[in-house]
Amino acid sequence: MFDKKTVSIEWGGKTLTLETGQIARQADGAVLATYGETVVLCAVTAAKSVKEGQDFFPLTVHYQEKFSAAGRIPGGFFKREGRATEKETLTSRLIDRPVRPLFPEGFYNEINVICQVLSFDGETEPDIVAMIAASAALTISGVPFMGPIGAARVGFRNGEYELNPSLANALDEEGRLDLVVAATQDAVMMVESEAKELTEEEML
Repeated sequence: MFDKKTVSIEWGGKTLTLETGQIARQADGAVLATYGETVVLCAVTAAKSVKEGQDFFPLTVHYQEKFSAAGRIPGGFFKREGRATEKETLTSRLIDRPVRPLFPEGFYNEINVICQVLSFDGETEPDIVAMIAASAALTISGVPFMGPIGAARVGFRNGEYELNPSLANALDEEGRLDLVVAATQDAVMMVESEAKELTEEEML
């Protein structure tokens, strides 16, 4: 029998659901995150010991958006998934940056965080969902992770702030801010933004 656990909250006008205990049970920690109709699976595996001579923290984050998540297959002769796109590489770094400082100094066990988009609804950006799922998976994995973190995207259009704006709103001409923030309960871990001309008051 599966020891399935599910937690749901209403967030930004949509339901965020985190599930564990049913998929990827051989991983040290695995969380299936659903926000709107976008679904991301994040699995964490950790080495039980440090490799001899290891003097750095080998944390690897791999984020992948498969064509099948949007109901498509690659065109052309080769139907396999290609190499990582620029967006996948940047999203992997987006996940890595806020979680890496939350491991204790001197912890050198190898850790792999694999995030895969299983379903994309065309409206909800999966990167924020992946950040939350990765944090949750690390938290339950048993590794010394001093999280969890929360993450959100903030937009600004027509004089109003938007929490986790839809993809259409984020890309239209009225959208003047695309800000991603990640934080623990005590501190902001990362801020990344792209903005058009905003006043200091609007930005802060």
